[in-house]
Amino acid sequence: MAFKGMLKDEDIAAALQHCAAADSFNHKEFFAKVGLAGKSTEDLKKAFYFVDQDKSGFIEEDELKLFLQTFSAGARALTDKETKAFLAAGDADGDGMIGVDEFTTLVKV
Repeated sequence: MAFKGMLKDEDIAAALQHCAAADSFNHKEFFAKVGLAGKSTEDLKKAFYFVDQDKSGFIEEDELKLFLQTFSAGARALTDKETKAFLAAGDADGDGMIGVDEFTTLVKV
């Protein structure tokens, strides 16, 4: 598991359960429940690179769609509506992707 040692398994399970239904994902609630919201900037940067599956230095829309699966392989994919809302919340510079600094800001806000 990518987040082993950084996040508690029970927090991950509870956060995933909270947004198990389609169109129920809220990034602020998820980050708080999973335990990322209180992490250091350094830990958030590590988390960013777990989500950045293709190691491009950015989290693109297709990676956001599979965001929950980064925490658990059996988790659902985000809906198109959830993915677009998540991207819009994190993409401060409007380039259609979320960079590492945008991600850390998104988690902390």
